[in-house]
Amino acid sequence: MFKRHKFLASERRRELISPGATRSILKNDLRNFHSLSQFILSAGPLKSIPAVKHSKTTHFEIEILDAQTRKQICIVDKMTQKSTIHDVKQKFHKACPKWYPSRVGLQLERGGPFLKDYITIQSVASSSIVTLYFTDLGQQVSWTTVFLAEYTGPLLIYLLFYLRIPYIYDMKDSSRRLRHPVVHLACFCHCIHYIRYLLETLFVHKVSTGHTPLKNLIKSCAFYWGFTSWIAYYINHPRYTPPSFGNRQVTVSAINFLICEAGNHFINVVLAHPNHTGNNACFPSPNYNPFTWMFFLVSCPNYTYEIGSWISFTVMTQTLPVGIFTLLMSIQMSLWAQKKHKIYLKKFSSYMHRKSAMIPFIL
Repeated sequence: MFKRHKFLASERRRELISPGATRSILKNDLRNFHSLSQFILSAGPLKSIPAVKHSKTTHFEIEILDAQTRKQICIVDKMTQKSTIHDVKQKFHKACPKWYPSRVGLQLERGGPFLKDYITIQSVASSSIVTLYFTDLGQQVSWTTVFLAEYTGPLLIYLLFYLRIPYIYDMKDSSRRLRHPVVHLACFCHCIHYIRYLLETLFVHKVSTGHTPLKNLIKSCAFYWGFTSWIAYYINHPRYTPPSFGNRQVTVSAINFLICEAGNHFINVVLAHPNHTGNNACFPSPNYNPFTWMFFLVSCPNYTYEIGSWISFTVMTQTLPVGIFTLLMSIQMSLWAQKKHKIYLKKFSSYMHRKSAMIPFIL
């Protein structure tokens, strides 16, 4: 029995190792491999399973303290990395409705600078808990309101004096004396100046969306309105005397005034709009408009034209109040121009050849 099984096993081994058997086995394997390949190709490319990204959002807790007493006012939680200081002010206003966002000043340190609304929480946070100090900035008004109030007042006040209301001038002198043509021309130029200001504020200038304390509005209005009353009172007075050199002085100064007004407008348009490449992060360049060629000489030609307008108005009317106002405005604008000039020098490397801030070759 044992020998029979042994004999069958040896015969089976011979069949497996015989050439015919080996050839048939290889042929079957090739057929199976070919079928498997065709199946894989017909199934199309293998699609990789996208890896699931687990995003972890970090939340911050903002502790707001009083800048004077260091007492905790409230805690603003669930602030993300992309949240800004403006978002913190909005939530702070919901927790403390008496302080609306525009009058909320937030600082990282007591006595430090106030954080801008666009600053993100992530940029100022060193941990998940951020401590900010609150300061009440007081009653606030928008910059658009400030500019409109500054320019509307002088326009209306000057017209009141031009109409010679009985409560301002003596009616006998007003009816007895005829007005010199320069009085009418001065009213026209003054109105043109402030109407341009108002229209540019509404349609040209990109006024900041920020706010300023109410006291700044009061100071600005007191300055502009007060000087306008003083100027208008003298020019429209019944005893006003015309310029020393007569119509020639008036005509030349009036033409120069209108040229400066036009130049100021075109410069403001260039400053308010980006250049042809769509990038406004570069210094404004002169274009085909001759009024913009002042950029070749100064960095703040809008102030140059503004001072030119008031100097022309001073020569045209030949009055002391206008001269004093022109002097004060020149001092203030020269300070603004020098400040901007320094910023331009640091920011624009190709701007170094412009050496004057407001007055060509002088200042």
